Amino acid sequence: MLQFITNTKVSTPVIDQIFGVIEGGCRWIQVRMKDASDEEISKVIEAVKPKCIETGSFLLLNDRVELAKTLNVGGVHLGKDDMPVSKARMILGAAAVIGVTANTFADVAAVSQLDIDYYGIGPFANTSTKEHLAPILGLDGVRKICFEMEEKNIMIPHVAVGGITLDDVLPLLEAGVNGIAVSNAIAGASDIVKETKKFIDLLPKTVNS
Repeated sequence: MLQFITNTKVSTPVIDQIFGVIEGGCRWIQVRMKDASDEEISKVIEAVKPKCIETGSFLLLNDRVELAKTLNVGGVHLGKDDMPVSKARMILGAAAVIGVTANTFADVAAVSQLDIDYYGIGPFANTSTKEHLAPILGLDGVRKICFEMEEKNIMIPHVAVGGITLDDVLPLLEAGVNGIAVSNAIAGASDIVKETKKFIDLLPKTVNS
């Protein structure tokens, strides 16, 4: 599976990024606009939601749990310093998708008994899209977390995130992740549609969306 994370540090507007990745075949989009107001995020969602419904594309908001409920999007992704999972689940209900960030296996284990839908394991590599970056995991770090999850029979889906390029996709899949989350490599591309297709083509056909 490919998750696209919107990027406010590139020249292409977020709305155009989303339309581009949808055209390229991505069906899982996390709207991450850390410094934007709720009103600004709402305008983005209102602009892209019809296309998402038309194509079966899935929208998550980064962090903004209350806004996600108001806008009736698919769910949220929560960082380690964001709202607790249990509270977010109470607000959003059983049907919402909730993803959480994990930098260590301890992070994974801490919420493994809660009602979450996936882990974002990272950062895999250095990335300019996040400030106050957690320790870089690299391929060995990602592989170690995946191995420990399997060893402890934690079967929750897990995607790698953070500075991922095309060359990293196959090694990360071999390391044990179920998918990848990409921001800058797609949002900063000269042709977002073509770049999205390149990532999609590297992923197993059963988990492209």
